[in-house]
Amino acid sequence: MIVVLDASAEEGEILEVEVRIRGFGYEVYRSTGENCTVLSALGPPREDVKEALEVMPSVSRVVLVSPPFMLVSRAFKQEKTAFSVGCVEIGRGKVVLMAGPCAVEDRDSYLQTALAVKEGGADILRGGAYKPRTSPYSFQGLEEEGLKIMAEAREITGLPIITEVLDQHAVEIVARYADIIQVGARNMQNFKLLKDLGQLQKPVLLKRGMSATIEEWLMAAEYLVSNGNHRVILCERGIRTFETTYTRNTLDISAVPIVKELSHLPVFVDPSHGTGKWKWVPSMSLAAVAAGADGLLVEVHRAPKEALCDGPQSLVPEKFARMIDSLRGVAQIIGRTL
Repeated sequence: MIVVLDASAEEGEILEVEVRIRGFGYEVYRSTGENCTVLSALGPPREDVKEALEVMPSVSRVVLVSPPFMLVSRAFKQEKTAFSVGCVEIGRGKVVLMAGPCAVEDRDSYLQTALAVKEGGADILRGGAYKPRTSPYSFQGLEEEGLKIMAEAREITGLPIITEVLDQHAVEIVARYADIIQVGARNMQNFKLLKDLGQLQKPVLLKRGMSATIEEWLMAAEYLVSNGNHRVILCERGIRTFETTYTRNTLDISAVPIVKELSHLPVFVDPSHGTGKWKWVPSMSLAAVAAGADGLLVEVHRAPKEALCDGPQSLVPEKFARMIDSLRGVAQIIGRTL
């Protein structure tokens, strides 16, 4: 249930409405926008509660029907969520570029790639220290040693770092090093992990599950926000369809404008996992920016053929830099910067 207050409502009046709502057994979440304050009442919609609230002087209207992902919805908050990570503004006018190798393989190669992607135009460094792999015999990451290498790269380049957490047991150590914590597609519905991350004051990038509907994806984000973490980034990374020959996944570009209409959270696109082949990454990046994506998550490797994971979908630094140049024109057309 959504309770919209008058623009002139003062703090005391808002608190009075919150107390009244809680008296009916609801949890209350507040969103303060430029023009009004909105209260989200979590619980079954009731006509008698609606009538009781609407007679309060500071209440403008009460909406009984609300989406299941209430706190991340536009009904709850019209203004787009935006926040800073270091000097990087996310969710505002700039298309943010996260780039780096799939995995931190060794110190020298990662630092060289970090410097290369910064020179090419990256805003944030990506890299995997803990790697979820389909095969138990594949490279699983350097773990804390990889996190230390990423932290060193941050010191050298000045760029914030994003890396993935695999389970709730690793949350503390990953949060100690990372500026943004990534939840991978396989963990999108790991609800215990989402609850734990919701209690952190660290931005979280939530990837869409490989077979997840848009509603399931937004409900996963609801776990993070309802537990107190409002700095959430949604990331489309391709979904599993019947096509497996020409692409690794099917990148759902249509999800970008749809989710931006349904939710106030920033939306990123991962064209590397979305296609699985480096040659399609530039064109899908152009499409993502044109569709309104707030940022991209791109895999870049100095020698993709030697990569320990996801080499076929990784751009070399030179191709990454050229792609950035081509993206600037599209960004400018839609009123964004790069």
